[in-house]
Amino acid sequence: MSTRLYAGNLPISATAETLATKFGKFGTVMSVTLDRHPVTGLVRPGAFIEMRDARDAARAIDGLNFANFDGRVMSVSKALAAV
Repeated sequence: MSTRLYAGNLPISATAETLATKFGKFGTVMSVTLDRHPVTGLVRPGAFIEMRDARDAARAIDGLNFANFDGRVMSVSKALAAV
């Protein structure tokens, strides 16, 4: 079963492709969705990354939480369930 992560405090240079590459070092990335403001549609400094399974997700959290990404310290955690 796949696991959804949230990466926050991303630099403006972050793209779905760069995130897939970073997270792909820790396991299989199923999808990357940049966080967008619901009204304006502008990209916010975050993204949702779906990893193949919980083990890949845990490795990504361990390896990327508080990691430097183009001068910003990003945070990576399990995404909260939508309400």
